[in-house]
Amino acid sequence: MNMMKKMKSKRLLAGLLALTSAMAMMPTFTANAEDTDTTVIYSSDFEDGDASAWTNRGGNDTTELSVNEDNAVSGSKALCASGRSKSWNGPAFRLDDKCEAGTVYLVSAQVMGQWYTSVTVSFQYTDAGGEQHYENLANLNGNGWQEVSDLKVSYTEDMTDVYVYFEGGSDNIYIDDFTLKTAPVFHPQTDIASLKDVYADYFKIGTAVTTKELAPASTKELILKHFNSITPGNEMKPDAILDKNACLALAEEGDDENPQVSLASARSILNFARDNNIPVRGHVLVWHQQTPTWFFKENYADDGEWVSKEKMLVRMENYIKNVFAAIEEEYPDVNFYAFDVVNECWLDDGNCRKAGSQEEGSANSPWVKVFGDNSFIKPAFEFAKKYAPADCKLYYNDFNEYMPGKTPAIVKMVEEINSDGHYIDGIGMQSHLGTDIFPTVSLYKKTLKAFAETGLDIQVTELDHMISGTDKFEEQAQYYSDIMDAIMEYKDNVSAVVFWGTTDDQSWRASKYPLLFNEDYTAKPAFYSIVDGIEYTEPETTE
Repeated sequence: MNMMKKMKSKRLLAGLLALTSAMAMMPTFTANAEDTDTTVIYSSDFEDGDASAWTNRGGNDTTELSVNEDNAVSGSKALCASGRSKSWNGPAFRLDDKCEAGTVYLVSAQVMGQWYTSVTVSFQYTDAGGEQHYENLANLNGNGWQEVSDLKVSYTEDMTDVYVYFEGGSDNIYIDDFTLKTAPVFHPQTDIASLKDVYADYFKIGTAVTTKELAPASTKELILKHFNSITPGNEMKPDAILDKNACLALAEEGDDENPQVSLASARSILNFARDNNIPVRGHVLVWHQQTPTWFFKENYADDGEWVSKEKMLVRMENYIKNVFAAIEEEYPDVNFYAFDVVNECWLDDGNCRKAGSQEEGSANSPWVKVFGDNSFIKPAFEFAKKYAPADCKLYYNDFNEYMPGKTPAIVKMVEEINSDGHYIDGIGMQSHLGTDIFPTVSLYKKTLKAFAETGLDIQVTELDHMISGTDKFEEQAQYYSDIMDAIMEYKDNVSAVVFWGTTDDQSWRASKYPLLFNEDYTAKPAFYSIVDGIEYTEPETTE
């Protein structure tokens, strides 16, 4: 049965915190490992002349693979990829016929270009809906042989045709001393407080994760221990959810006003949420970035004319309707408790974005290009309110939300939109915090106060804090503590705090160590700083 007991998480002395910090700064793979042994899955110096494990990338890839003696690091032979006509052409090594889903592997190799080495090591897979996905793992540049060592790769059971491959330029690429091995296995600490339990009486504690990040079993364990909200990091953004082929097929039949969608990219994450009863925070319906330009063009043609405002309103409604219909049909048992309807429409000075495509400038908005201003925001919320599940709260979400020009612009917008109905339920504060302790805690608190005074709910949606190096762990811990103290002052107005990632190495800002957990899943000083002093009810399971 479940027993409940009152706990106070303030159990750390300064010395222990210092010890934790020192341990956290040790090199990766030094602690908390269940199995430090590695198993070599495949290794070749190509001295036997065998390249049968390698292929080109298929389709129109003209790469020819051979083992020759033109160049080699060790011995006299190396793999040569010649005849490459496009930069994406190159040698590929298939993982899913040699490896296991949910296991982390390490890839190492020596790589050289024909004249100068400018090669990218990349990862590719096909999702449950047949869409291919690509991710660059490392860029190699320099004269002669360049080494890549222990690149982490993993995949889920839903992924097929999983490859690591080498691309860049059109000259020959040489590979030698290639090794694929299992990584040391680390598991999250079980003897520390659970974040979701510590804050259970106040608000949800969530994390964002991509399909690839979710692949390791240990990441799943970390999420299950600490988080009770999950946000698909990229998989429900417009470019992931819009089905271009289905849109084009329908347009050929004369209907280019009913955008077709697919949840295939999010399948692994949503299945995990469903199977473990974790509420989901949807992100995002309407955004200027990661929304393909063809979505705004006649007949969805890349080179088509921009559609009219009237047509785009019809498309917007059908797109939003179709997203929520797909969720209801495919995931009726998943609790989408919140959804970012509109994201990042205001510049730091409080003005709307410039009109234009993303190809013309990353700060441009194709929505503003079609509508002329931010007048598309209100209908987006009207449509979302019409089609979203009744218990799904709808949010306007933005970054640098604490900038003096942006805060009042957001407040004015939500009040105007809600003046004739309750369309916006809350404001999302992304809270990507900078390296120079910015915003100040007082400015962050001022922003919380301004948003709370609207009467709307607040969710901290993408929290992380960059630092310059591991020697700043203590400063990071103090800043996290101060920010969480500010949030706790407005706990009656805040319903969720979501961290944008799980472990530092999997963050979009990995080089800046922005999160609460190290690469080996151990808790950083920042973790202890935000559970310290919080009274909470800890569930205890007994037989």
